Amino acid sequence: MKKLILDVCAPGDAIDQVARVWKTGKRQKSARISFATPELLWKVLTARRWELLKALGGIGPVSICEAARRVERDVRGVRRDIAALLSAGFLERTESGTIEFPYDAIKVKYFVLPA
Repeated sequence: MKKLILDVCAPGDAIDQVARVWKTGKRQKSARISFATPELLWKVLTARRWELLKALGGIGPVSICEAARRVERDVRGVRRDIAALLSAGFLERTESGTIEFPYDAIKVKYFVLPA
C-alpha cells in the first residue's frame, strides 16, 4: 500500500527528518508532506479538495473533466483545485496529461505546536 502522510511540524523539524533519511540512506515507507502550521494545512487541503482526493483515490489516471464529473462540480473550479493539489504534491500529472492521485491512503498527523 502506498501511503501519504500529512503532518504539521516546525520547518526545523522537517529539515531534521530529511537529514536523518539522507544520513541513513533508507527510503521512507511513505511519502510525506509537511506543513508549518495547521492553518496552512487546512488552507491547502480544503473540504472540496479533500472530496476530490477521495474521489480520485484508487482509480488511476483521469482527465480533469472526468474528475469534475466524479465530484459533480464545474470543470473550472475543479481545475483550480487540481492546480493547487499538483503544486502541493498531492497529485501527479502523467505523460499523457491526465492527473492521478498515486496513493492508496492518507494519514494525517496533527500536532498542536506550543505557542
